[in-house]
Parts: sequence; C-alpha cells; structure tokens
Amino acid sequence: MRRWLPALVLAGVTTMLLLTGCAPARGADGDLTDDWPTLRVPKPFTPATDTCLPRIATVVQASTYETVDCARNHLAETIHVGTFVGPDALTETRPEPGSSALRTARAECDQRARQVLGGDWHTARLALSLALPSAPAWTGGARWFRCDLSETGSIDNTRAVNRTGSLRGALIGDTPLTHRCFDPKLIGDNLNYMAPVLCTEPHRAEFVGVYEEGDMSWAEFAKSAEQAHRRCMALIAEYVAVPNNSELPYRAGSIYYPPSQREWEEGDRGVRCFLWSDDRKLTRSMRGAGPEGLPAI
Repeated sequence: MRRWLPALVLAGVTTMLLLTGCAPARGADGDLTDDWPTLRVPKPFTPATDTCLPRIATVVQASTYETVDCARNHLAETIHVGTFVGPDALTETRPEPGSSALRTARAECDQRARQVLGGDWHTARLALSLALPSAPAWTGGARWFRCDLSETGSIDNTRAVNRTGSLRGALIGDTPLTHRCFDPKLIGDNLNYMAPVLCTEPHRAEFVGVYEEGDMSWAEFAKSAEQAHRRCMALIAEYVAVPNNSELPYRAGSIYYPPSQREWEEGDRGVRCFLWSDDRKLTRSMRGAGPEGLPAI
C-alpha cells in the first residue's frame, strides 16, 4: 500500500478537513459567546461589622485588614459599617475632618454605639473612632466608613487598652467602665490627672454627666471656657439636687473634659463634666445629696 499521496490530492484532503472543521458540532449553535456566564462586576473591599480588631486604624486597607475572635485580646470592636450617600459620596477625595460628610458619619456611629452599649459612651472609659478607606480605594469606588469602640485606660489616658469580650451591653447596670469618683492631682493650680477612687474613699471630684456643645469651631470652643463652666455647673446642680443660683459656686466648682480637636472636627461635641470640691474631701457620692449634703461654704 502506498504511504504517500500526490500533492494535489493531499491539498484537496486538507481543504476538505478545513471545511469540515468549520461546520458546527451536533447540538451547537455556532455562537461562541452566548453560553459563557456573565462576569461579576468587581466590588471594593468592605470591612466586616460586629467583629474585633487587634489594632486601631483610621485608614483601613484590604492588604492589612485583620480581625480576631472577641474572646481573645483585642484593642477595638467594630460595631457598625455605614455608607456615605448623596453628595457626600460624590467627592473625588476622602472626607476630611471638618467636613459635613464626617459629621454625618460620626453621628451615625454615635447613635449605633449607644444602641450597642446600652448607654452614652462618653460616660465611661470608652472611645469611639472612625475609620475610612484608603485614598486609592476611595478613588476606586469605596464609600464605607467604619465605627470602632475601644476601652481606654482612664479619663486622662485615652489610648486603647487590651480587653477580652464584646462591649455589647457594657453600660447596662453597674459597670466598672463608668466614670464615678476621682481624687484630682494638681501641679500648682493646674490639673495634672484624675486618679479614680471609690466614692467611699476621700476624693474631691465626681463625674456628673455630659452636655452637647453647639455648632462652633474648635478655636471658638477653646475661647469659651466660661460657657463650658456654666453648662457643667448646671449639670452639677441637677446631679446634686441643689438650686442653680448664686450659692452654687460656694458649694462646688467644675472640671470639664472636651473631645480632642480631631474628634471635635469630626462632629463629637460631648463635653464631660465633673463636680470639683477644692476646699473639702468628700467621702460619699454627691448624687441627690441636696443642700445638706453639699452645703455652701
């Protein structure tokens, strides 16, 4: 049997094979694109909510994002992830402190924090921080903001401390996180720090509440110490159950702790107020003490 074919015949065979290859296979419609699944549109990275974090960050990147079990040591807990909407989402760059977008986001975080905790986080050794996408992620379409709660060392040391367990419901009932009584340490006439003590121990200060300052700049607030003092004195009078009159300054003074400048510019206006007794040591809580419990001297 011959093992070769003339070139002309071979060319004919090749043509036949090529033509045969162009015919659709049995059951095929000849369209090579309509049977492939549609590719999903890529979505920007978004952090998870209701989880705990080994570190605190104001900018979150997908490449370094990490969560831990809340039963293990952690520095913060994500309680909410919100979304910038409307005009706030249309800016070319991330919102900056002082912008209406961040004030809106922080207000949403504050509301969510109160729901999760069961009370106002300002009244305790807690801090609420806001985290945003990186600048490239924002450019790529990320429009989320993250709300993180952390436990702090003291009213003076607002750095986060390691803790275990979720903060959910942490301000319901009696809790060691809540601000109570303090023995202030002074350097001359200046407050150095507030040492927390039991209210049954000798002390000169007691937390009485929080007031919300109005819409003013940080610079304006820094110049309005007298206004902050008056607002705190009103809270002291209500807390102690004494008249807010000309005798009140002879009963007690005030100490107040405003938010940091960054927190203020993000929209936090909660000012913490403390009763201050500069001429006598107290050995009980002044809550509801009345005129007899805190006489004018």
